[in-house]
Amino acid sequence: MIDHLDEDYLRQALEHDVRIGLTATPKWLPPKWFYDEAGGELFSAITRLPEYYPTRRELDILRRHVRDIAALSRADTLVELGSGTSEKTVLLLDALTSEGTLLAYLPVDVDVVTLEAAAARLAVRYPQLDLRPVRADFERHLALLPRPGRRMVAFLGGTIGNLPPAAREVFLKELRATLRPGETLLLGTDLVKDVGRLVAAYDDALGVTADFNRNVLRVLNRELAADFRPEAFDHVVLYDEDNEWIEMRLRATRTMRIAIRALGLTVVVRAGEDIRTEISAKFREEGLAAELTRAGFAVARRYTDPAGDYALTLAIAAHPVS
Repeated sequence: MIDHLDEDYLRQALEHDVRIGLTATPKWLPPKWFYDEAGGELFSAITRLPEYYPTRRELDILRRHVRDIAALSRADTLVELGSGTSEKTVLLLDALTSEGTLLAYLPVDVDVVTLEAAAARLAVRYPQLDLRPVRADFERHLALLPRPGRRMVAFLGGTIGNLPPAAREVFLKELRATLRPGETLLLGTDLVKDVGRLVAAYDDALGVTADFNRNVLRVLNRELAADFRPEAFDHVVLYDEDNEWIEMRLRATRTMRIAIRALGLTVVVRAGEDIRTEISAKFREEGLAAELTRAGFAVARRYTDPAGDYALTLAIAAHPVS
């Protein structure tokens, strides 16, 4: 395994984000801290909910178009950012194998346990494949990723929507800078649609997403010796029409003084005050194409489901980034 994270990296990142986010006005926390073991299980449950369409739509699109994606990319190396369990990746690996081009797979994630488990499982299915797990933070370490062969970078799940526009621009330009002309990016994006369906996808009837949202407070309690009471926060989902993104928030039901002992910090959260825990941007075809073009990519093909809920975009590294 290639490891770009020292023992203190994630701890320092958590401490930084919590100190900055919870002393800001308005308060915020990044969505990456949802994902401890319990958070990962909750998100897996979310993807199976009837209201949460993105995972099903992305899988459907991949199943229908993966051979075309593989043929157009001509990639011999698949790099997957935020690979997780690499479940969707099997479709891409099979298609690239059928094309006769596949040599290597580089899953990139911060969780060493998940990386090792996925690599062990895939090694059985693809015994000839050069598997190189990379433990890294894709928002920080793009320039350090290995550069073998002809690569296709897969960034699936609509995760790019968690980045606000300025951060998204930086990310895409940094990613383009790591790619050689002709290498490709396969990008999954959720699309603008009926507001009711968007909100329902993040506010399911069973309350699984609400539990997932509150899990960030449990992470802070455990890791930073905080004394949040997750049950004292309501799960709130809003759609920002101007920015065309979903916001998940935790809203205090009463005024509380929260001690975060590992930071020597006390935070006052007033009744009715929100902590924003996630944005999830929704995209339009022309807007995404413009963002990719500014970053130095050219859109080669765009694939959507019949309902127009979700899109996969195959983009080629084109002109150098200015």
